[in-house]
Formats: sequence, C-alpha cells, structure tokens
Amino acid sequence: MILGGTAEASALARRVAALGLAATFSYAGRVAHPDPQPVNTRIGGFGGADGLASFLTAQNITHIIDATHPFAANMSRNAIAASAATSVPLITLTRAAWKATADDHWIHAPDIKSAARTLDPKPKRIFLAIGRTEVEAFQIAPQHHYLLRFVDTPEHAPDLPQHDIVVARGPFDLTADRDLLERHSIELVVSKNSGGTGARAKIDAARALNIPVLMIDRPQLPARQETHSIDEVIAWIAHSGTDRGV
Repeated sequence: MILGGTAEASALARRVAALGLAATFSYAGRVAHPDPQPVNTRIGGFGGADGLASFLTAQNITHIIDATHPFAANMSRNAIAASAATSVPLITLTRAAWKATADDHWIHAPDIKSAARTLDPKPKRIFLAIGRTEVEAFQIAPQHHYLLRFVDTPEHAPDLPQHDIVVARGPFDLTADRDLLERHSIELVVSKNSGGTGARAKIDAARALNIPVLMIDRPQLPARQETHSIDEVIAWIAHSGTDRGV
C-alpha cells in the first residue's frame, strides 16, 4: 500500500510496477485530476486509523509506505496506528526538510494558525504558498493582498477580500518563481517546510530577491522508520514481512 500524493510517491509507484509487485496507490482525493499511476489506484479516505486497519486486513496488505506530504499529519498518524494494530510493517518515504542559509531571512511559525496570527498589521503583498485547504486561516488578516497558487481552479473563490489566483502544477523553477514574485510585488512569502526540490524554487527566489519567508515548521509525529531514498524503500520491501505485494 502506497499512501501517495507526492512526486516521490509517484516515482516509487513506477519502481514498484517495474519490479512486478502487486500494489495499491491511495490518493486522499483533494486534487481534482490526480496523476495516473501504473498500479491499482484508489481515491478517498479510509475512515480514520480503524478504517485503514480494516482495509489493510481485508486486502491482505503486507507493507505500508507512507509517501504523503510532510504536512499530511492526520494520515501519517493513522498509518502509524494502523500499522501497530495490524502488525503490517510501515516505512515513511519523506523529503528532507529545507534549512535556512546565511542569506535567508526566515521567521518560524509552528502551524498555519500561528502563521496567520504572526502577520504584520500593516498591509502587505503576500505569496501564500500553502495550498488550497488551509487558506481560510488567513481570513483573520484581511488587510493583506494575497497571491495564491493552486493545483486546480477552485470551485469557490477564497474568502479573502484582496487576492490573485495562479493555477499551476509543480515542479517549479527559480526563473519562473522569481518572475512571479517580482511581477506581483511580493513582500513576504508564507510557506510550509515541505522539503524536496519540486516546490523549493519560491524559497530560492525569495532569497535572491531578499524577501523574508514566514516558514511553517513540520508537524510533530510519533517515532517511525523514515527514509528519503526510494532505493531504501525497495530494499526494505525485500527484507521485511513477506514478498506477496505492497
């Protein structure tokens, strides 16, 4: 079972398919048109940790790979609990977190709501690069003009009085993101510490333009086995549990 939704999950699915392993790829269902996968795919939630545990048992799943977004904390907690309940081994394929350099100007926030409360009372032009589902937290700061970048066109406009929407799917590059920040006269970037390379361009562009970044730290999760390497996941599959599938 690959709990997916990231570029790393899709790359893992391709490797698993090439090896001829039976696998199920699970999307949360938050994107209207998710990328097709070369393995069996399901979309939607499981009904919490108990529902996931029941699915693992019913489908005779022998391995779980949590390759969800680093901020998909509820799904990751459910995977940890379901693994413990069913004794199905779990490994997490995650991205290394970004680290500030001497040329970065980061302000840290522990979560989305804290980030919204941290914003300056003085109106600014802000690139709110946090995805679609948590934008509403910034309704408490309507004085700012927000630039929002979504994977899909939203069905309903965000309840922010001043905003622009850009619809685009990563990976993004430094030149394009620098142009985006300059074109919209951005004064602050708000970003989750997603890690990896696909969404890093906005952080590099902010550094190049001397724009501060309000960086939202990753959620704290229970201890679990983690790796940043698809090769290590494949080796783990070969040496843990059974070889019936994944």
